[in-house]
Amino acid sequence: MRLLHQDPATGLLRFRLETPSDLWRTALLLHPGERVGGSTTRRDPEAPEDVPGAQRTRRRVWLVVRAEQVEFHGFTRHVRVTGPIVEGPFDVGRHHTIDLGEGEEFTVQKETLPAADRALIEEGTSSKGEASVLVASVDWGDSSIVRMRGRVVEPVADVSRTIAGKRYRGGQGEKDRSAYVEELLGLLTREIPTAAAVVISGPGFLKEQVAKRLLELGSSAPKKLSIIATADSGRAGVDELMRSGKAAAVLVGSVAAEEADLVERLVTAVGGGKRAAVGPEEVEEASYTGAVETLLVSESVLLEPRVAEILERTRGTKVRVFIVRDEGEAGKRLAALGKVGALLRFDWGPTKPRGGRPPGR
Repeated sequence: MRLLHQDPATGLLRFRLETPSDLWRTALLLHPGERVGGSTTRRDPEAPEDVPGAQRTRRRVWLVVRAEQVEFHGFTRHVRVTGPIVEGPFDVGRHHTIDLGEGEEFTVQKETLPAADRALIEEGTSSKGEASVLVASVDWGDSSIVRMRGRVVEPVADVSRTIAGKRYRGGQGEKDRSAYVEELLGLLTREIPTAAAVVISGPGFLKEQVAKRLLELGSSAPKKLSIIATADSGRAGVDELMRSGKAAAVLVGSVAAEEADLVERLVTAVGGGKRAAVGPEEVEEASYTGAVETLLVSESVLLEPRVAEILERTRGTKVRVFIVRDEGEAGKRLAALGKVGALLRFDWGPTKPRGGRPPGR
C-alpha cells in the first residue's frame, strides 16, 4: 500500500493498492459515512434517449460515494464500496458501487484518524512487497495446495481420493498412487512459475517423492524448494506448518505465517508463565505498566472503545501492533483468548486471577 497524498487540513488520503493484503487492510480502513473516491464505470446519461439503458456506453469516471457498505471479496481480490454518489460528473445522489483491486488508487476523507486506522496504514505502507509462496501439504488420499501472499492464503486445490490397498504390486493400489502423484504434479507445475518458493510438507514419504519428481521434470522449480515433516496433511497440515515455525526461513515475508507464529507464541506464553496478557482487561492493565511488547488484536474488535483506548495508549511507544484476521486458525485461537492479547517484555501477573486455562496447542 502506497500513501500518495495526505492533506491534514481536510483529512483526505490517497492510496495505491499494491498487494492482496492491501485489499484486506482497505476493507478495515474504510468505514460507513466516509467519503470514498475511485475510478469506476457508469452508463453514459448523455446517450440518445432512444438507446435502451442496458446498451448505453459505459464511461470511466472518478466518483466519490458516501460509504454505506464495505465488503472484502478475498477470492476475487476486490473491495466493494457501496453508497450514494456525492461527487462526480453526473448521477449525484444515485447509488453506486466502486470496485477496488490491485494496482488501483482510491481516496478516503477522514475527520479523525483513530489508532486502529493508523496501525493499518503503518503496516501497509511499511510492507516491502509480498512474494508468493506455494505450499503443498501432501499424503496419500488427503492433500492441500495453497498459495500464500502476505496475509492472503489462497486455496489452489484440495485433493482427496480413495487409494486402494498396497497388498499387491501392479494392482489397483499402484495405479491409484501413480495417478494421485501425477495429479499433484500437474497442479504444482501450473503454479510454480509465479512462486518465489515452494514448500512440500506432510507426515509420510509422499512429500519426498513429489519433490523428487518436480526436480526431475525441471519445470522451472525455484531454487528455494523445501521439504518439511508435519504430523498432518491437507488443510490441517498447512495450519500446523504456519504455526510451528519450521518453515520460518522459507515463509519470511509472509504475514499469514507470522500471524500464526505470534498467536502460537501467545498461547505458549499464557500456558507457561507470566510473559502474556489476554483479554481486554488484562491487556489494558499490562499496558499501564509498560510491559506490552507485541499487541495482538482481532480485526472484529478494532473499533471497540476499550480496544481503541489500548491502541491510543500504546501509540508512540515501542509496542508493535499486529492485527489478526478473524478468518483462519490463528484468528479462532485468539478469539478463544478474548480477541486481544499481548506478548510482554517482562514477567507480569494480572491483579485478578484468570477464569480458565488457555486452549491447548
